Amino acid sequence: MSPKPLSAFLKKLIRRLYLNDFPCGNGPWRPTKDDPDGIEKESIDDLLYLLRCPQSPWRHEDVSWSPQASELRELAVLEPSRLNTDFIHNYFTTLIIRGRDVLAIDSGLLKFSKLEELILSVNLISEIRTENLPSTLKVLELRANRLSSLSGLTNRPPPQLQYLSLASNSLGSHKDIRHLTGRHWPQLVCLDLSDCEFQDQRSLLTALKTLPRLRTLLLKGNPFTLAPAYPGFTVDSLPQLLCLDASWISSSETYQFRGLAKMDDLIEDVASVTLSLSWLRGIPDPLMIVDNKAKFPVITYRYFISYQFLSNHTSDNQGDDRESKLEAASHVTEDESISSDLQPNIERQVSILDTRVSAVSTNETICEAAHLSQYRTSKLTWSDYMNLSYTLTHTVSSLGDLKRFFNQGLCLNLEEEKILSWPAAAEDVPLVKPSLTSKGKKGKKEEQ
Repeated sequence: MSPKPLSAFLKKLIRRLYLNDFPCGNGPWRPTKDDPDGIEKESIDDLLYLLRCPQSPWRHEDVSWSPQASELRELAVLEPSRLNTDFIHNYFTTLIIRGRDVLAIDSGLLKFSKLEELILSVNLISEIRTENLPSTLKVLELRANRLSSLSGLTNRPPPQLQYLSLASNSLGSHKDIRHLTGRHWPQLVCLDLSDCEFQDQRSLLTALKTLPRLRTLLLKGNPFTLAPAYPGFTVDSLPQLLCLDASWISSSETYQFRGLAKMDDLIEDVASVTLSLSWLRGIPDPLMIVDNKAKFPVITYRYFISYQFLSNHTSDNQGDDRESKLEAASHVTEDESISSDLQPNIERQVSILDTRVSAVSTNETICEAAHLSQYRTSKLTWSDYMNLSYTLTHTVSSLGDLKRFFNQGLCLNLEEEKILSWPAAAEDVPLVKPSLTSKGKKGKKEEQ
């Protein structure tokens, strides 16, 4: 479907109602007073039945874009003479155009002079010109478009607008905040700003305080909502709110958060993320496929979980492995589990098993400016149930980077370390270090 302006798409939808074709309109199939006797024609009831019956081909036409579409088709059977162009445009009060690649709201929309509800989610709109919006509009939904600025939305906004959804757009600048005040939206009751990029909670709430009739607010998915103080600070800053993020605000919550808005100097925009890994199970015994006839090398298998996370302060590491980051120095202490007679001649092979464990799956890539560090659990020898006992709390101050990281997904890699050991070489025989061999499929890595 090629992108197009809104009015051109609406014209196409109205044309597909076939208001002048059978069984609608003033065609020869319609009975009139001047019909000669003996000529049988469809009655009005029969024509309506053709539209309404379950087997009707017209019933399966797409009229989901407006509740008035099917009503208008029936009116074209009952009173076809009333259906002129102006009447048709003025008949619509609701238009729902989702995922139709609409590029812009052009002036042709002004023909719908009685329009009250306009849903334009999941389209390609990058700019809103409010002079093209009917003044009668009460509901405007622009979720998941390509808006990056609200400057064009407040030039001449609809004065009666009560519901505004700007969710899932690239909005969040201080200029955008200045366009969300009561001076522009005096009648606004519900505002949806979820899944945007607002990071300054204090400035945003200061602007929203000026909305005199605001009762429902959706902010979930913005970076600042990752901070623990978000819900309480918002509830106390906007005492007129009745619903926050699709949850009703109880009187006990209002009492519990009372006074928090006056403590904004104590509130930090910092998020804490705790990762806990308890048990590891379901891995086949690797020794079942090992040739036990050969005395050497002695093969030892160990398993651990590795992952990447945003670099920042960390605390409360309760895992057995106190050095969570993968560092070469950590290998020194871990070799103690191998016999001292075999230590001088060791080969390591570390493989990432094909686990495909991911918290979120999406095509979005994390911001390149965000620095990632590598972490892992302690290395455990194989057993049916391996007790990881790993807990690590990551404290992150860059909430915007944290949101993008979560959108990309936290991936946990199950890694297998295979250690091959030989006896120490005699003193008079020069030690020959065995060469490493690559094993496994694409994606495996080695370290020695």
